[in-house]
Amino acid sequence: GGDHSITYPILQALVAKHGPVGLVHVDAHTDTGDTALGQKIYHGSPFRRCVEEGLLDCGRVVQIGIRGSSYDPDPHKYCREQGFRVVPAEECWMKSLEPLMREVRAQMGDKPVYISFDIDGLDPAYAPGTGTPEIAGLTPVQALEIIRGCKGLNIVGCDLVEVAPMYDVSGNTALLGANLLFEMLCVLPGVKTL
Repeated sequence: GGDHSITYPILQALVAKHGPVGLVHVDAHTDTGDTALGQKIYHGSPFRRCVEEGLLDCGRVVQIGIRGSSYDPDPHKYCREQGFRVVPAEECWMKSLEPLMREVRAQMGDKPVYISFDIDGLDPAYAPGTGTPEIAGLTPVQALEIIRGCKGLNIVGCDLVEVAPMYDVSGNTALLGANLLFEMLCVLPGVKTL
């Protein structure tokens, strides 16, 4: 996909069919900002808009890899107040995320879930081709653990956003993004893999 604002209308459409959904959100940022340059819809606000419209089952929202600069001394306060589970990047450093994903699967249960993966959730050493890179992010192996850890969930949709190939002349960001999206397609319900 394009920037993260695309998730908002996608969830509006999905919720019309499935009702409020759980969310596995991988990102460097919570994307729960209110406005930017006077606009309420931008790449840093989709999940605030989704909360306001009742699109998310807030007790089943997990945000993984969150880090970076903030305009607020308590940048995760809004998320916590909504009932989101925020997993900062430093809680992921130098470890497997399989145990975390066991907890996430239990939290999500069998109700509808959406996966939203911002490429800046990964460290820019692996994915520099994005508009808002933040150091000290997830590794590609951890990204695979998160996505493969969603297998068996009632996934009703997914996206991979914020890939900006012009910022990465090596092409590695686009390659990584394409592979992660392929992995998401492989964990959709009913998909048989080897």
